[in-house]
Amino acid sequence: MQEILSTTNLTRSYKSGFEEVYALKDVNISVLPGQFIAVVGRSGSGKTTLLNLLGGLDKPTSGSITFGGRILSDMNEKDLTELRRHELGFVFQSFGLLPLLSAFENIELPLRIAGVAPDEREERTKESLEMVDLSNRAHHRPHELSGGEQQRIAIARAVVKRPRIILADEPTGELDSGNARSIFGLFKDMVEDRGISVLAATHDSTLLAIADEVKEIRNGTFVEDVKLGRRYRD
Repeated sequence: MQEILSTTNLTRSYKSGFEEVYALKDVNISVLPGQFIAVVGRSGSGKTTLLNLLGGLDKPTSGSITFGGRILSDMNEKDLTELRRHELGFVFQSFGLLPLLSAFENIELPLRIAGVAPDEREERTKESLEMVDLSNRAHHRPHELSGGEQQRIAIARAVVKRPRIILADEPTGELDSGNARSIFGLFKDMVEDRGISVLAATHDSTLLAIADEVKEIRNGTFVEDVKLGRRYRD
């Protein structure tokens, strides 16, 4: 099966005085269609740096990232914008909803930016609201929604573009355990029902058992693969 996304010896370093500090070093990862991968690690371990590089928001110091057969470092900013607009979805810990827009309008916004026709925008937005079971909250603004509901809207906004992969950075970090399980359940449903790949960075070790693959990152490097989160359950 052809990988959607892969890296080869991905490295990101910074100069600190005369010293070179590595945020990531020689990271290799591959994501297949319909795969749910969880990347676990403490704060500062390199999880966010990895996602920023995979999403084309930062550039590696060395190594390469391949997305759908294309090398990201060979793409110009216009190409990267189109990639993020159509093929990549992002979900963040802070939700990132626009406060003056309703839930419906927040979900619809990426389709407006992408130039999708009004009828299709409405259909896809309604479908995404139904997927996260929040059709009855469509006209509420973010401040009228709970934290769990806001994160569900953020997921619907990512899914509405029908991307090939979703990158999620600590998506349950501000939620209680019940809402966190619900959010991870949504990711699992997207993988199984829609064939969307998900790569989620998390420190929430209680939820890793539902991932297809768990990778631990420590000091910018993968230290081992942990199948189905077994290490974190024991």
